[in-house]
Amino acid sequence: MSANPKYLILLVTCTMTTYIGGLLIGKSNKIGTKKLFVFLSMSSNLGILFLFKYYNFFTSSLIRILSNFGISISIPSFDVIMPIGLSFYTFQALSYIMDVYRGDIEVELNPFKYALFVSFFPQLLSGPIQKSKNFMHQIYDRHYFDYTRVKNGLLLMLWGYFQKTMFADKIAPFINTVYNNPANHRGLEVILATVLFAFQLYCDFSSYSDIAIGAAEVMGFKLSKNFERPYFAKSIREFWKRWHISLTSWFMDYLYFPLGGSRCSKLRTYFNVMVVFLVSGIWHGAGFTFIIWGGLHGTYYIIGKVISPIKRKLIELFKIRTNVFSYKLIQITINFVLIDFAWLFFRANSFKGAIILIKNMFYFNPYIFIDGSVYKLGVDSLNFSVAMFSLFTVLIVNLLQRNMNLRYELSKQNLAFRWFVYFASLLIILIFGTYGSETGTQQFIYSQF
Repeated sequence: MSANPKYLILLVTCTMTTYIGGLLIGKSNKIGTKKLFVFLSMSSNLGILFLFKYYNFFTSSLIRILSNFGISISIPSFDVIMPIGLSFYTFQALSYIMDVYRGDIEVELNPFKYALFVSFFPQLLSGPIQKSKNFMHQIYDRHYFDYTRVKNGLLLMLWGYFQKTMFADKIAPFINTVYNNPANHRGLEVILATVLFAFQLYCDFSSYSDIAIGAAEVMGFKLSKNFERPYFAKSIREFWKRWHISLTSWFMDYLYFPLGGSRCSKLRTYFNVMVVFLVSGIWHGAGFTFIIWGGLHGTYYIIGKVISPIKRKLIELFKIRTNVFSYKLIQITINFVLIDFAWLFFRANSFKGAIILIKNMFYFNPYIFIDGSVYKLGVDSLNFSVAMFSLFTVLIVNLLQRNMNLRYELSKQNLAFRWFVYFASLLIILIFGTYGSETGTQQFIYSQF
């Protein structure tokens, strides 16, 4: 309603259609009738999503395709700003329909309890997407004040604010400068902006997830984890077990497995994988660049599966030790390069812009740090240094999280040390991330999806 009061109608419509759909599925005794109600519930909500998010993209694409055959048609456009959170709460509501159909949960009779599930405010706009079978029961639990739980939730929120204000927002003008003017930037400027975008996107989206999970924890609710050190993954398959975990899990449960998953021939399995990645791409945005991004990840995944036997034979033949640091570092580096190349299409404003950036990437200009030109791309030297220090902090924390619970470790320290850390973190965020920042606050990137 803050963005546009009319968009409340969409949230109410999504809630009521899936609530009624759940009631009808629960009361029906025939499989065919249940499937009909599932189809009606899903098609009505996906239809709304299509209208607001994909209608203009598909109609404009159709007009361009037909024009190549000399056919000229006119289709009216649907000129509205996409309602924020639409993709997220639609998927969350549809999980309820599928869970009821499968018998994973009981039908929810209380419309207000169900409405709370669909519109739970911490994660309404950008997730993590909750499955009804994991969240609905929490609405009926009794929630009591617990100091430790509240403190842990606030600490997670504080960490989220650090990632957002100290790196994601601070480095955004640099990335925007390069990607909004692809023809004017070359070599290390493009490479650096692309690498930094990978971390900007992670810190921005992870920060929202941490703030949402922390806010829910303060109130006694447990939301699913959305990130698990994704850039330390050693394969594309592992990356998607660590990145946007709630969306990956949604696609696995409600798209990949219904298509047959891996319980079929290799070719059909690869087809299922590609479908999931292409749908994931178009879920993120109505544009060919997002489809290419999804297609690249699908291709990476399939190639990884195909060459896996060859890789194992080469390891055995050359007696390569796979449990050593150097081997794992090479795996992580190669995987990051592949992921980061795909991010270029994800961030590019158009396919043409992405091609220009790729071409300009192979330009030799190693002196941008020496002559100071890197500090003329939207972020001055001070803010750039703060951003790099913050990124280093994020990576160190990610490494430490592998073997320890940092919030628990902090709770074991002396009172004076703990409160020093709390106040120092707050002051750093306020001074360098907010009031002392010339870059300004930026919209959460995933709120546009």
